[in-house]
Amino acid sequence: MATSRRGLLIGGAVVALGTIGYLNQPHARPHKPRKAGELDYAGAQWVAAAQPNWRMADRPDDYAVDRVVIHVVQGSFDSALKTFQDPGNKAAAHYVVRGDGHIAQTVRELDVAFHAGNRQYNERSVGIEHAGFVEQASSFTDAMYASSARLTAAICARYRITVDRTHIIGHVEVPGTDHTDPGPHWDWPRYIELVGAAGRA
Repeated sequence: MATSRRGLLIGGAVVALGTIGYLNQPHARPHKPRKAGELDYAGAQWVAAAQPNWRMADRPDDYAVDRVVIHVVQGSFDSALKTFQDPGNKAAAHYVVRGDGHIAQTVRELDVAFHAGNRQYNERSVGIEHAGFVEQASSFTDAMYASSARLTAAICARYRITVDRTHIIGHVEVPGTDHTDPGPHWDWPRYIELVGAAGRA
């Protein structure tokens, strides 16, 4: 049976569109060069999360970053790092902040960390864990607030994220989550003010 010219044109167009669609998928492009231990935030300690706990990407080219998600570990700084290094955990945040203000980076900001329990929010956000417990106000020290705020200000400047409670959110505010962190003792007005001041500085 002869193929019509119109059929050939339509078929060719479908193939072309399919090829373009495939090439536009994030996984189809070669990833940006990486260096082992490279940091996105100067002064942080690099402690690599296990590969199953994050996905390689090239943000913000493939996924626009417009949120920072604040977490609380429900444990210590060391326990958070140990959890993120466990390939069976299937979760990690980009950063962990200790009570004395020390920061570890475990996933590159380029990449999608599995921290929010929501795929879209994982792709669009940077996750920051804080050592401590949601029910203990003493977990959130002055040093932690100040250090975390400087980190968040740097992230907001890098991706032109507005410094407000729409764009800097708690894990509890992620749609579909069953988490309650950072909890009632996290001082949001103070934190947003500190982030803004750090950004202006």
